[in-house]
Amino acid sequence: MEKAQIDRINELARKLKTVGLSEEELKERDALRQQYIREFRESLRGTLDQVYLEQEDGSYKKLEKKESQTRN
Repeated sequence: MEKAQIDRINELARKLKTVGLSEEELKERDALRQQYIREFRESLRGTLDQVYLEQEDGSYKKLEKKESQTRN
């Protein structure tokens, strides 16, 4: 995500606290937030794909994804 997009998210957050947002601005904010979250998750997955755990016997095992759990 580009710095300009992050700046826009912050600008909309400040505006929401002061004067409020129009319906169009709310939609823009939500779209930018979803894009930010999607890119953050992709980056985190990429990082975690490079993680190996050392086992007690000294060998290394790639970090495995847990089965998905139900959120409350």
